[in-house]
Amino acid sequence: MTSLAGDPSPADIAKGFAQGREESLAAAYRRWSRLVFTLAIRALGNSDDAEDVTQQVFVSAWRGRQTFDPAAGPLGSWLTGIARHRIADRLEARSRDRRNAAAVGENMAAQPVAAVDDQLVDRVLLADELDRIDEPRRTILRMAFYEDQSYPQIADRLDLPLGTVKSHARRGLLQLRDRLKEVDDDAS
Repeated sequence: MTSLAGDPSPADIAKGFAQGREESLAAAYRRWSRLVFTLAIRALGNSDDAEDVTQQVFVSAWRGRQTFDPAAGPLGSWLTGIARHRIADRLEARSRDRRNAAAVGENMAAQPVAAVDDQLVDRVLLADELDRIDEPRRTILRMAFYEDQSYPQIADRLDLPLGTVKSHARRGLLQLRDRLKEVDDDAS
């Protein structure tokens, strides 16, 4: 059964989605992405974050499609539930970032100016050396340290297996350690 516009009905989309048909994912996105985006923009107040959340919802839904049962409820409701979780995750990340920034601010205010200058030099050096690491290691390390993402979150966002993310992180840290050791040896 199809609608007047030629798109499949919500029930047909849900059935195809559960069966893993990619055209049903596309139809689900056309039908419910505006709803997900609207929920995200209202909760987050930022269109970039809302777009990211919308993408994450559909990626998560597709990856977890085996848990969707069309007989248990509508696909739109299931997607809305995933959206609520992704929005809550983004709000928690913002809260964590504010706490971290406040803690850094308090720490910076408590340290003497000379120590801050040394730390600034170290951070700039670290950022420069991080830029020299090959992809995807650079992105994985940045997400882990600058965005405070866990390895499972990074794997999810980059669509990589968890073991691959861990391996890249380990090798990237070893590479970074070796590069920093060379810089330290050159400075001596």
